[in-house]
Amino acid sequence: MINENELKEGLIEHLKGMIELSGSDAELIISKLEIKYLKKKEYLLQPGEISKHMRFISQGAMRVYYLDEKSQEHTLQLGIENWWINDLYSYLSLKPSKMYIQALEETIVIQISSGSLDKLFREVKEMPNFFRLKMQSAYVALQERTIENLSMDSYEKYSKFISQYRNIEQRFPQYIIASYLGMAPEFLSYLRKKHASRLK
Repeated sequence: MINENELKEGLIEHLKGMIELSGSDAELIISKLEIKYLKKKEYLLQPGEISKHMRFISQGAMRVYYLDEKSQEHTLQLGIENWWINDLYSYLSLKPSKMYIQALEETIVIQISSGSLDKLFREVKEMPNFFRLKMQSAYVALQERTIENLSMDSYEKYSKFISQYRNIEQRFPQYIIASYLGMAPEFLSYLRKKHASRLK
């Protein structure tokens, strides 16, 4: 049986990895947390909805993707345990999302509503600092990925992906990894076979 208190404590430990929290700070944060259970392939957010929560993956695996005018999927973000996942554009602008956020396994997400987070920003001194650091790292990662997409060939992108994320590669279908890397699934399969000895 799932112990929700342990799940919430897990998020507190995650926060403490970057900021200092007192016991009373932790209790206040825990009081604002919501737990959401998702089945495999269930959606946490769909186009037209406004993202009103910051979301932390406690258990499971998820992705963020959108569909282009030809209904082709483009995966923008992958996430597993202890990663944050969201449509930040929708969350920050309060505009309807164009994204899908989907669970790829049975997943548990811990959410903090925007209203609750605003209160925590005022009442827990270090909370704004945590999200400032997370936003900075997200921006740096986005810029790095943009440069890689412009400067690296397909093999280099895949090789870097598996060297950085070997622990998650096996948890996502190949077509989703291909979409994340901006290539066709068939081409990714070709790369894996061609460079099998180098990719071990």
